Parts: sequence; C-alpha cells; structure tokens
Amino acid sequence: MKRTTPVIPAEDVRRQTEYCAQLRALNAEKPAPPLAYVDTYGCQQNEADSELLRGMLCSMGYEIAGTDQGADVIVINTCAIREHAEQRVFGNVGALVHGKRKNPRQIICLCGCMAQEPHVAEKLRQTYRHVDLVFGPQQLWRFPELFRRVYLRRGRVFETAPSDGAIAEGLPVRRSGELKAWVSIMYGCNNFCSYCIVPYVRGRERSREPEIILSEIRELARRGYKDITLLGQNVNSYGKDLEGGWDFPRLLEAAGAIPGDFLLRFMTSHPKDATEKLFDVMAGCEKVAPVIHLPFQSGNTRVLQAMNRRYTREQYLDKVRALRARIPSVVLTSDVIVGFPGETTEEFEDTLSLIEAVRFDALFTFIYSPRKGTPAAEMPDPQTREEKSANFDRLVETQNRISLEKHRSYIGTVQRCLIDGAGKDSRSSLTARTAGNRLVHLNGDSSLIGQYADIRITDCSTWALFGELA
Repeated sequence: MKRTTPVIPAEDVRRQTEYCAQLRALNAEKPAPPLAYVDTYGCQQNEADSELLRGMLCSMGYEIAGTDQGADVIVINTCAIREHAEQRVFGNVGALVHGKRKNPRQIICLCGCMAQEPHVAEKLRQTYRHVDLVFGPQQLWRFPELFRRVYLRRGRVFETAPSDGAIAEGLPVRRSGELKAWVSIMYGCNNFCSYCIVPYVRGRERSREPEIILSEIRELARRGYKDITLLGQNVNSYGKDLEGGWDFPRLLEAAGAIPGDFLLRFMTSHPKDATEKLFDVMAGCEKVAPVIHLPFQSGNTRVLQAMNRRYTREQYLDKVRALRARIPSVVLTSDVIVGFPGETTEEFEDTLSLIEAVRFDALFTFIYSPRKGTPAAEMPDPQTREEKSANFDRLVETQNRISLEKHRSYIGTVQRCLIDGAGKDSRSSLTARTAGNRLVHLNGDSSLIGQYADIRITDCSTWALFGELA
C-alpha cells in the first residue's frame, strides 16, 4: 500500500525505546521508584495522547501518580481550542513554581496543542522559566529523546517548529481503564474552519494503516474491553492519503466484524463528509453504537460559509433525515458556536430553529473564542458580549428543554447498558451507559462493574437517566 503521509521508520521508533531503557536504568538506582503525573486538557484525542505519554513514562521506570503532589515529573497535555482553556493552563502552570522551588530537580513538561502555538511557546520561554520541556503534538513520539536531554541536565528543551506531522507506530500505551479504550485512526485536519486553530497545531490529515488499527481493536476485544471509540479530528476523511480503497465506512465495517462483546463508537464526524454509505454501515452493524456526534456549529448558511464549513443549513438537515431514515432511534449530539464574528441575532434565530427541527439529544455549546492566527480572529465583530451571552442563554434553555423531553421518553423502557463505574453520591452506587451513551444512575453491587445489564429506566433529569436492574 502506497501512501502520501510519511511514516516514521521503525528504527527511529526503536531508538526511542532505547532511550526509555537508559532512563529506566538510571531510575532503578534510586531508593524508590520516581513518580510521574500527566494532566490532560481538552478532547478525546488529547486523552489518547496522554495514554501514550504514560506508557512511555512507565517504560522509563516511573510510577504514575494521581496528582502532582510529590511527583518527580509533571506533564501537562494542553488544549488550544478556546481561550478559557489556555488561561486555565497558564494559571495551573504558574502555580507549579512553588513545587519546583521545593524540589529543584523536578521536571515540568508542557505539550499538546498550546505548545505548538508560537506566541504560547515564546511566553513559556520568557515568563515560565520553571518549565523544562515544551513540545508540540507532532513531536510526541520523540518524548523519550527530548525528556532524556532534560533529565541529563542539558538545559531547557523546546521542540515546536511547524510540521505537517507523520505516523509513528509501536509506542507503548498505558490505558486509563479496562472497560473503555480510545483508538486513534488518524491525526491532523485539512478542513481549516475559519475559527479553528487545530489544523495549524496538529498538522495535516494522516491515516494509520487499516491492518494496524484492526489488530489493535482485536487485541482490545481479546482483553475484554467493552467500549471502543475510534478517534480522528474528522474520521470521515480516513483513508484519503491511503491507496487500496480504504475509507472510514469500510474501516468501521471491518472493525464491526471482529469477534467479541463490545460496542464501537467514533468521533468526530464533519457533516460535509458524512455519507449515506456511513449511515448504511451504522445501521447494518450491530456492534456500531446508534449514536453520532455531528457538529453543525450554526443554523445559518451565511454564517456557515463565513466559518468555511462547506455545507449549507439544508444540506445538514438532509444528512439528518437520511440518517434517521436508517436509524430512527439514533442518538444525535452536536457542537454549536454562538456569537461568531458578524453573526446577527436574526441569524442566531436560524440556529434556534435548526435545534427545534432536529431535536438533538445533547449539545456542546460555546460562545465564540478568537484564536490568534485564524481568519476569524481578524473579522469584524460588532455584537457585544452581552448580546452573545443573552443568545447563549436562550440556546441553552432551548436545548435543556429538548434534552429533558428526550430523556422522559426513556421512562418505562428497558435499556441494555454497560455498567461502567461507581456512583458519585449516596443516591446511586453505580453508573452505566446506554448504547446511545446516555448516562444512567442506579443501585447495585460493585461486582456488576464491567458487565452489560438490562436496566429499566424509572426517572430522568436533563442530563441523566435513573434506573434499576430489570
């Protein structure tokens, strides 16, 4: 299979393994295993990247800690999608200076999307001098090499040069649980939505080989994982850099043919690339969960064009109709941005009417946040923050009403759910998830965690269902 995306040579990846072994030998000389803490911000892809970081740290001889207290190594895996996330990171990184003063040999690393932004890297270099290592997403596979340079006290290390990225296979992974797993099928983005920084910091779209992905899923199924999510910035672009006829529906169908008792999920889908072929595979494969996250961002076509989304309001609604014709009970979630530069209140009304027409099960809602370096950050934006907040409140109120109505329709039904954890308060001892990923609170013995069970839904709130074992 020929490809246009470069693949890191196996010998280069093996070299990283050798660096891990060297560091493990040095750490073995210490009286107790050193501790490492990985703090993750942002999306599921960042969560998957953090599992790789933890895997490499374990290979270096570190034990993974649950907090930064007493940690010898702190790795902060960052998100750049909104300004609020960046400010949280800067605040938390600033607070780490106190621990570094108590333990000068502590190593602090910052990676992820923020690190790849030039103005952020420069701010870290000049102002946050207690941060030892800064590297972007495309350099994650080189973490052992970069970390070794800091460990041996060769000064601060910054690896943030622009890069389209490549594919590296064979990195160790330390998964965060034994029930649910992330599987990255591709990296990067080619869409360049006018408000989004992701293509600039994560590089171009690049797909992993299908055989490697399917082998990883087989191993997860063999180990008893029950819920497997395929990840990509736009999973529907999978395979465009591969030859051999592979696309995302074909990959999903092949994954669904793997033996085992598990559900497949995927995210995120760009509406312009969500095809009827994909919907047919979803409808025809019992292992594919009946849920899709399909961000629409705005219900107004002019705003969508300004966002460079490359579909219209009607095209989005046509996709939803085609999907529900095949899977009437599909759980549909989405993202929406309120207050995009130039959006008027009249155009915002189109977003509200689309929400009423589609009746999403849940929405992830945001007030527009300018990202330096994106086209939208330079657009005129006359609407006041107060006007945007008022529209945002109306949107949330509308969606909360619809979510509650949707959840009420579950009452009295029996749902096959994966019991996935302990309850957070005294009212319910367990949590579970429906096939459509709706949260369910119930009571039962902790021995049920990790099993599928039929749950009768007895009540609901806007954000969750309540039930009992059927």
